[in-house]
Amino acid sequence: MGDSDLAVRNADPSLYNEDLAPLPASQRTWGWFAIFNVWSNDIQSLAGYTLAASLFITAGINGWCVFAAILLAGFIVKLLVDLSGRPSVKYGFPYPVLARASMGVRGAQFPAIVRAVVAVFWYGAQTYFASTAIALALNAVLGNPEGAEFLGMNWASWASYVLASVLQVALFLGGIDRIANFLNIVGPGVYVVMIALLIAIWVQVGPSLPQAVGTLFSNDDVTGWAAVAAFVGVVGTMIAYFAAVVINFGDFARNVRSERAMRFGNFTGLPLSLALFTFLSVFITAGAYLLYQDGEGNPLTNPADIVGLVDNVPLTVLAAVTFLVATLGINVVANFIPPSYSLSNINPARISFRTAGMITAAAGFVIGALWVAVIANIGLPRFVDTLGAVLAPLYGIIIADYYIVRKQRLNLNDLYSADPNGIYHFTRGWNQRAVVASAIASVFSILTVWLPQLAQLSGFAWVFGAVLGGLFHWLAMRGHVVITSADDR
Repeated sequence: MGDSDLAVRNADPSLYNEDLAPLPASQRTWGWFAIFNVWSNDIQSLAGYTLAASLFITAGINGWCVFAAILLAGFIVKLLVDLSGRPSVKYGFPYPVLARASMGVRGAQFPAIVRAVVAVFWYGAQTYFASTAIALALNAVLGNPEGAEFLGMNWASWASYVLASVLQVALFLGGIDRIANFLNIVGPGVYVVMIALLIAIWVQVGPSLPQAVGTLFSNDDVTGWAAVAAFVGVVGTMIAYFAAVVINFGDFARNVRSERAMRFGNFTGLPLSLALFTFLSVFITAGAYLLYQDGEGNPLTNPADIVGLVDNVPLTVLAAVTFLVATLGINVVANFIPPSYSLSNINPARISFRTAGMITAAAGFVIGALWVAVIANIGLPRFVDTLGAVLAPLYGIIIADYYIVRKQRLNLNDLYSADPNGIYHFTRGWNQRAVVASAIASVFSILTVWLPQLAQLSGFAWVFGAVLGGLFHWLAMRGHVVITSADDR
């Protein structure tokens, strides 16, 4: 589509501002490498490492099977974001505007708010993980200072957490292009540090490390269908890890010059980067468990903690800085920008993108501050599955609506119109069918995570939620007359 095709006429101020408007093709600056870096940095965060290591330790199956499951999840997520990103490449709008087609021009506030709340939780969690990198360097320089604790953190941890929060806001205020350039620079640095750490560990452990990766945390009792369920559960949990970005991938895809560039960026950034990062994660986790813990106690799942055992202050500080900047960068991209768009969508005339960002920062600060004392007790895999279960039905609804119900045709002007006769106005701006479909599917997917009787299905929460959400929406919309116009083709 040309720039003139993306011009919105007679937009309602309550549904439109410059941040939500379609981005003209002439103003899109991203190629495949920018998309590659979004995914590469999302994968290589401290939380990403911790999740991969946790699944490797707790799945109970051969470590190489865990590796294969995570790699399969990368291919599946690649297909999912190809679907969710395509409408935004075509029309140039962010995720909250796409949601208006299925949920209604006012009802889109519902998925936008849900997405914002989930992102704020992730933002707070990632901020905490980023702060552990600062604390690592601080403790190395000061010799692990002690002191009274508040909410499970001492003064050094609190100082690190506040600094991480401030740095992220400063990065956000620099704008999307500066963030992209930042990620292009710092992304490779994480792999350099991790590869160096793995080489140092492998040399000391010896040639037995590959075998240890396969057998160290496997459970002989997990066989047959139990092993298959564990494998699929790892796949499902990894998909849920990416759920927040999967649903709002249009926020990034709208900046890409072509759909081909988006697809290639997704391929190189997801399956390929995920394979390398998972390989490094499981080998470092297994090697550190043997080398530094003599195979005893609880394995370390945070690379910052592992680096801290090396007893080399310069290396510790370098690794801490590298992990910090990578985690900060992707946290801004994946968990700061999306809720900013979503909150701005609630009242575009009064809440600008930047104002929404400050709201996100304040709420996320509170969530992250509670990580040690409250949220960490849940466990990262369950935390991930729960947030994924909340978002999954919304993804299924939006995809089913765009591809099946509307056959990839939208009326761009009506997406920004409050006219009661508009295509996406439904009932007072809300598509009640979609809201009900989302609610029913969400209840089931969340129960699979928290109901003991459904514990074996917890890793499937995202998949169930997305499929049921899409199915219920399609069935509900069969009785609704779908209107499009010829110029939407």
